[in-house]
Amino acid sequence: MIYLDHNAGTPLHPEVAEFLAAAYRRETAGNPSSVHGAGRAARARLDGARARVARVLSRAPREVLFTASGSEACAMAVLGLGRGSTLVTSAIEHSCVLLAAERRGSPVVQVRPAADGRVEPAAMEAAMAGGAGLCAMQAANNETGVVQPSDEVGRLARARGVTSFVDAVQAPGRLPLGSEADLVAYSAHKFGGPAGVGILAVRRGVPLQGLVPGHQEGGLRGGTPAVVLCEAAALALELAERSRTSEGPRVTALRDRFERTLCQSRPGVRVHGAGAVRLGNTSNVCFPGADAETLLMALDLEGFAVSVGAACASGTMRPSPVLLAMGVSERDARGSIRISFGRDTTEANVTALLQTLDRILERAVDRVL
Repeated sequence: MIYLDHNAGTPLHPEVAEFLAAAYRRETAGNPSSVHGAGRAARARLDGARARVARVLSRAPREVLFTASGSEACAMAVLGLGRGSTLVTSAIEHSCVLLAAERRGSPVVQVRPAADGRVEPAAMEAAMAGGAGLCAMQAANNETGVVQPSDEVGRLARARGVTSFVDAVQAPGRLPLGSEADLVAYSAHKFGGPAGVGILAVRRGVPLQGLVPGHQEGGLRGGTPAVVLCEAAALALELAERSRTSEGPRVTALRDRFERTLCQSRPGVRVHGAGAVRLGNTSNVCFPGADAETLLMALDLEGFAVSVGAACASGTMRPSPVLLAMGVSERDARGSIRISFGRDTTEANVTALLQTLDRILERAVDRVL
């Protein structure tokens, strides 16, 4: 299998896999909340993981919360602040943010992106002018890879006294970390860590309320932390940041070669968000006249893992809300697939993908391509 769905989830980094195997072999029963020796040892390890994450994110350790997923971190930010006030967000946020917004029980204003997939800061600021209490914006779109002006929007929010939240799940290893936002969410399995652990950075003084009652994580999240997973997340984040400046350009070159070759051979093909700054690993391609689900299954049979829109929405048979919000027609949205490259992608993989697509498209797509 040639795995090209890194925006849905990245393979474990080899060093993280080795750490997990060794850690679980020596793991002992110790609850970080217990006062005996085993509990204190577990607490020291948890505090160490928190401090490592904080260093990478340029935060104080007390500003780092561990969660069970990026979706939980996003939901905590959206539902744990100002539930009686207006939430301003974009129409292209991840579903976990938009679904949480629906549960706030207060007005929600969704700002649509331009045709290139970028949300304009001025539009977000205008929406905040109506008296918002929270502004939520992703760092980069998970489907198109379009990088959003989250730092600029965060500064605009702060100037208006509006709390800001950024879903930065797609950022580690691909974009510089650190943010102007008051709250920022991450998910370990998006940057070479294990599934089952997320991170929420919370600026000191932000009056966040927890979703699950309990005394853990500074009283903001009930439940015994998975210490080994938190340590693995810290290691994966360090590795992702360490390799970003070298690995990022390499993957971008692969993505650019893929798009350039594909569009030259089939002029009817379009790349969503091509006119905007994008994550270097992401390519969301429209094949007019094709059915994306059919292409996905054909590629799967040939040994390639790609996706149609967000992984969490796969199987719904609905066109991507992100593409529709960008003004893409329903027909073209249904003919679009996302290919997201990663650490294990090679030149040979790209060549094989191009050759396989050429064979599949000859059978599946109108001759306009």
